[in-house]
Amino acid sequence: MITAIVFVSADVARIPEVGQAIADLPQVSEVYSVTGTIDLIALVRVKTIDDVATVVADHLNKVPGVEGTETHIAFRTYSSGDIEAAFSLGS
Repeated sequence: MITAIVFVSADVARIPEVGQAIADLPQVSEVYSVTGTIDLIALVRVKTIDDVATVVADHLNKVPGVEGTETHIAFRTYSSGDIEAAFSLGS
């Protein structure tokens, strides 16, 4: 499973609608409204890199109100359980 973290710049007046439309895409697991230089962060979970391209370029970028995206591919996942286990190794 490949996880892509997509930073989304959106029309400020349409952030709630844009966020919901992105969340409705089947390959999107979560969408967060955030502070800072971007408006939304979407987590895309797919089987292949080609699927990332399809979801982002062909679907997410075409949601009305999306003004731009920046996509990051995750290559390793850490959970709080993983972090706690790593710290307990030395004790």
